[in-house]
Amino acid sequence: MTSPNMAEEQKRQLHGIRIRDLLTTVTAAASAIASTGFLFSIAPLNGPLTFVLIAYVLFIVFFALITAIDDDREGVKDRVASVVIRSAAVVIFSALVFIVVFTISRGFEALPYLNFFTEDMSLAGPLDPLSSGGILHSIMGSLIQIAIALAITIPLGLITAVFLNEIPGKYSRFVRTMVEAMTALPSIVAGLFIYATAILLLGVQKSGFAAALAISVMMLPIMIRASDVVLRIVPGTLKEASLGLGAGAWRTAWMVTLPTARSGLTTAIILATARGIGETSPVLLTSGFTASMNLDPTNGPMVSLPLAIFQFVKSPEPTMIARGFGTAAVLMFLVLILFMLARILGSDKNVFGNLVKNIKKLTKKKVA
Repeated sequence: MTSPNMAEEQKRQLHGIRIRDLLTTVTAAASAIASTGFLFSIAPLNGPLTFVLIAYVLFIVFFALITAIDDDREGVKDRVASVVIRSAAVVIFSALVFIVVFTISRGFEALPYLNFFTEDMSLAGPLDPLSSGGILHSIMGSLIQIAIALAITIPLGLITAVFLNEIPGKYSRFVRTMVEAMTALPSIVAGLFIYATAILLLGVQKSGFAAALAISVMMLPIMIRASDVVLRIVPGTLKEASLGLGAGAWRTAWMVTLPTARSGLTTAIILATARGIGETSPVLLTSGFTASMNLDPTNGPMVSLPLAIFQFVKSPEPTMIARGFGTAAVLMFLVLILFMLARILGSDKNVFGNLVKNIKKLTKKKVA
């Protein structure tokens, strides 16, 4: 028999939304808004941001007090933490939606024109209508620069990450410390570094290649750090099995560790690409500016999408500002497409890889 002095244990519901929680949230929000309005009427407070901050703090306080009526201390902590986390998620998602919607709405004037995607600005000026000129040179410039930067960053990043995991020691700890320090490197410093070394000392002209070098400096620490974390979580039993079968350390890394961590390494590439493709300061110092198409990264200035946005938006003309926001929208869609391709290529079920294999099989059958 259960002792009458023992309280019946009640399980707390940690997931889902209860009706009581919904009513508590509405009551706390209404109380917070009313209390904040009262404070604004009796105190020298003003501004919408101040109102929101005070109302949010009071909302958390009221929510905790109302929840404490029925729940114990641990239950109150769980509910308050859940509300704080969900409200933070709502704020972040709202900010993302606002950025996307605002950018597309401001650039919607330029997006419907086909010439915006098929022409450059060599024959168009600030006073010309949106039916003249485009950003094709900027799109090609961004693709060429990020391709060169990835060709530099991916091998160096993977080799460094494998070195940090497979050869531990004082030197690897020093390299890991330097990589972590470079993660917070300001982008303008990377541009100045390439400008001072490659352009001033080595005589490399301002070009897409110089811009790609500056972008690589920004991408490399992200690539190394993310790859290092991914390679650490590869099960050690797989490495031990490979070594037990007679494979060397580097062959194990190439045949076992890297294929096992392919999905995580794809995420590392995505993070590095996201850091590099939106950089403006390094490109501003190293690529130069041109309004015409240039597909040669080693000769002459080459404009990227972020640099084109900077040049368009700083103009006082409404058509140029519309071109700038339209270019920003194109940059967002380009990043989304690159991320989708990277996810598909890095997934365990590689659609393109299977397609190529099937095509090869069909070709062999026809030849036979």
